[in-house]
Amino acid sequence: MLQRIVQVFFVLVGGILGIFFMPALMRLLNMQDIPFLNTPYTLAILGAIIFYLATFWLVEGVVNWIKRLEESLVKAPVTDVLFGSLGLVFGLIIAFLLVNVIPFKDVPYQAIGMIIQIFLAILLGYLGFQVGFKKKDELVNLFSITNRISKKKGSNDEESEHEEKKLKILDTSVIIDGRIADICQTGFLEGTIVIPQFVLEELQHIADSSDVLKRNRGRRGLDILNRIQKELAINVEIYEGDFEDIQEVDSKLVKLAKLTQGVVVTNDFNLNKVCELQKVAVLNINDLANAVKPVVLPGEEMKVQVIKDGKEHNQGVAYLDDGTMIVVESGRDYIGKHIDVLVTSVLQTSAGRMIFAKPKLLEKAL
Repeated sequence: MLQRIVQVFFVLVGGILGIFFMPALMRLLNMQDIPFLNTPYTLAILGAIIFYLATFWLVEGVVNWIKRLEESLVKAPVTDVLFGSLGLVFGLIIAFLLVNVIPFKDVPYQAIGMIIQIFLAILLGYLGFQVGFKKKDELVNLFSITNRISKKKGSNDEESEHEEKKLKILDTSVIIDGRIADICQTGFLEGTIVIPQFVLEELQHIADSSDVLKRNRGRRGLDILNRIQKELAINVEIYEGDFEDIQEVDSKLVKLAKLTQGVVVTNDFNLNKVCELQKVAVLNINDLANAVKPVVLPGEEMKVQVIKDGKEHNQGVAYLDDGTMIVVESGRDYIGKHIDVLVTSVLQTSAGRMIFAKPKLLEKAL
């Protein structure tokens, strides 16, 4: 079907060009005296026949080019296509205005004026598309700023509700972690959950890995997504777009969050820092976990089991039930034993929490 459409287009173009340019070709070939060749209908038919014959060599390349263009448009994010199209329309409008303002009809040869008009339309249309495509982020930010200003004129309740219902964009690590499903179930996470298609592809790639551990992690992530989508009363959307010019999934997440003014939900410490540097809102569930952990203060006593050696000399390592690591000074001699320790300091970051302690027996000896 597409091939037939291209052929019809070539025939129409050939007929139009035949009317305008065939007389000059006839004069060049000294055939202008033949009566039946000088009528517009004959010229149009000759031009259409010539271009129709050309389609046997050109139509396949044109059809393949159109199909590649179609695939790239389908894969491109909606915002890229939308702003690129708006820029194209704006460029064509400017070209139309210029054509009507500049007297191209006064050009010595009418064909030259027509070529200039076509060139202006193509050039300004292309420039408009490129400006709209490459400046889409700034345009999105401009529209979002305007939207915020208009909302400020409304009630504060509506604005706060809008802020609470920002899109929550999940990354791969937080899906595999699994705690996000429990957080959604408790109702602490409001708004729409967005799962990008490129995150799903990464999860599927992990689930198909030859490594058993990776494969189990990937399948666990897919099970968590099924649970969130089917069992929990929360709105879940799949973002179908992709960013072909960006390779890293984390960078794509940051770009998507910027475009949608959404919030990245993660437990990846490095992604957390990248979002903060690029002024992107981020929710780190490790921060939430740390916030709800029981507070441990220096000087408190606790009973722990020393599991293994620490990194430093003569250190031992123990763990709380929630996985918090306790570094016990001079605890190497107590590996495998339950001992009472005194907390000396607590280090709490987005990567987790560490507790430093020393044996109570050592404190008494001192």
